[in-house]
Amino acid sequence: MPRLPVTSRRAVLATSLTGLALLGGSVLGPAQQAPPASPVGVAGWLADPLAPPDPFTATPAEVAAFFARLAPADAAALTHRFPEITGNLDGTPTALRYTANGIRAPHSTPRQILGFDNRADGLMVEVLGDLDTADRVMILVPGVNTDLAGFDTGLGDVQRRAPAWQARQVHDRVQATAPGARVAVIAWLGYDTPEGVGAAAVREDRAAAGALALQRFVQGLLLADAGRSIVVVGHSYGSIVAGLAAPGLPAQVTDIVALGSPGMGVPERSGLNTSARVWACASPNDWIRRVPGVRVLGLGHGTLPSDPEFGALPLPCGDVDGHDGYFEPHTAALQAIAELARALPAGDPR
Repeated sequence: MPRLPVTSRRAVLATSLTGLALLGGSVLGPAQQAPPASPVGVAGWLADPLAPPDPFTATPAEVAAFFARLAPADAAALTHRFPEITGNLDGTPTALRYTANGIRAPHSTPRQILGFDNRADGLMVEVLGDLDTADRVMILVPGVNTDLAGFDTGLGDVQRRAPAWQARQVHDRVQATAPGARVAVIAWLGYDTPEGVGAAAVREDRAAAGALALQRFVQGLLLADAGRSIVVVGHSYGSIVAGLAAPGLPAQVTDIVALGSPGMGVPERSGLNTSARVWACASPNDWIRRVPGVRVLGLGHGTLPSDPEFGALPLPCGDVDGHDGYFEPHTAALQAIAELARALPAGDPR
C-alpha cells in the first residue's frame, strides 16, 4: 500500500487517535474518570532514551519494527510512560495498546480497548474476539452524531445506535452460528463524525480525514497477519468514510458494506476502484432513501448505494426498521452481516 505523505499522516494523527492529553470526561461516565493528564507528550516521547519513532510521521510498519527491536521490559516501560501515545499508535502490538488504554481508562477492563481519546467529542476503538489470532476481521464504521459519550449507550440513549452494542450483536451472532470461528469484530470510532445532519454531513471533509485514519488502521491490522481478510461495514456517513478509503485499502479487504448510506462519494460502484465486493441496503422506511443521490460542488455524496444503478450487491434488509435498526437481533441484515464476518469470499484458498 502506498505510503501516505507526511502532511496527510499528520492530519490523520491530529484528527484521530493521538490522545496526547486527557481533559476529563469518559465513556465510562462521570463516576469513573480516567486518571489526570500525563505531564509528558510527544516532546517527552521523542526525547526518550529508547528513541521511539515520531508518531506523526512514522508508518505503522516503522512503529512495529521499532517495538520488535525492544526488549519486552523496555516495551512495557515505554507503554507505561506514554500510554496516551502507545495506546493509539497503529503498529504498536495489540497487547501493549490494551495495556495503555487500560491505564488511561482503568474501569474499562477487561474490555479490549485499542484506541481511546476523551478530548472534545472523543474517540474509541473496541475489539471483540481475539484480534491476534483472528483470520477474519470486521470493522464497523459509525455515522453522524456518534461520539465517546454514546459509544456504549447510543445517541439519545437509544441502544441500537451504540457502536459497542452493534459490534456485540455481530460478534455474538458469529459465535452462535459458528462457535470457535477465529473472527474479531471492531467498533471503530476512529474519526470525528459530523454533528447532526448539517453542513458537515453534506460535505466530505470529515469522511476524508476518517478515510485516511481507516487506511492507516487497516495497515496496522495486517502487520500482525498479512494473510487475514477484512470486512469494512459503514453505516450512514460511515459508508462515505469506507467509500473514500476504498481505493487505498489493500486486497485483504475483501468486502465493503454500506448500510443506510447517503452515498459513497462516487456515482457508481466502479468508481470506488477496489477489488472488494461491495454490498448495500437501505431499510424500507429509512429516511436516507429521501436523500438526493447527487454530488454537486462538493456537496452531496453521489448515487445511493442501495439504488440498483449504483451496482452494489444487495444485502437483505426488508425487515429492518428505520435508519438505525440494521443490527437488531431479529433482522436478516444482522444475519447477513454475521455471515460476511465469518466467511471468506468464494474461491479463497484457505
